[in-house]
Amino acid sequence: MKVRSFLVIGAGRFGTALSRTLFDLGHEVVVVDRSEAALEPVMAHATQAVVLDAVDEETLARLGPANFDAVVVAIGESFEGAVLAVAAAKSLGAQRIVAKATTELAAKVLAKVGADEVVRPEHDSGVRLARHLVTPSLVDAFELGENYGVVEIEAGPDLVGTLARLRLTNRFRVQVIAVARGEKVTAAPKADFEVAEGDRLVVIGATADLDRFREGLRG
Repeated sequence: MKVRSFLVIGAGRFGTALSRTLFDLGHEVVVVDRSEAALEPVMAHATQAVVLDAVDEETLARLGPANFDAVVVAIGESFEGAVLAVAAAKSLGAQRIVAKATTELAAKVLAKVGADEVVRPEHDSGVRLARHLVTPSLVDAFELGENYGVVEIEAGPDLVGTLARLRLTNRFRVQVIAVARGEKVTAAPKADFEVAEGDRLVVIGATADLDRFREGLRG
């Protein structure tokens, strides 16, 4: 596994969870926050924890944002601070900037000032929960841009048989790109692949087609 380096700005709940996970996965993580108290819970789960005001470009420059594989701006309590931090990281040559937003408007502004990707954790988890509630077999889902997405579905009795017989591409215009059975994963399964109940199907398609696919499962 290639060890990557990440700079996480903001040690709130989101930033702390992200830093801990990246570090526990074996990557290098530098997490910064203006508050030393906020950094205490993550100190044992980061390569380095630094008390620093990252909204100031001159101060942020000391960490060399351009040297990290990605900079994550996880400032949640101050929208202005998040905007300034993204702009500073962009100005300093950060390779990739991921920013956390709380609203759709904030997401648009952060993208405008330089964020390569914007995440809305509460919104996204709410959408996933809603989809799971109406389609219990849905394991996970995420969007690819505005018009495409990927869903992971647990096969019930109505999704058993060969892919050729299930005809998901013809019926719903979606494509099965992988099937997981326990620890074994079959990528790009062929038409004669036999889906068993309990298998997890990873399906890609246009958002509207994925919605029809989920409706078909419920129906």
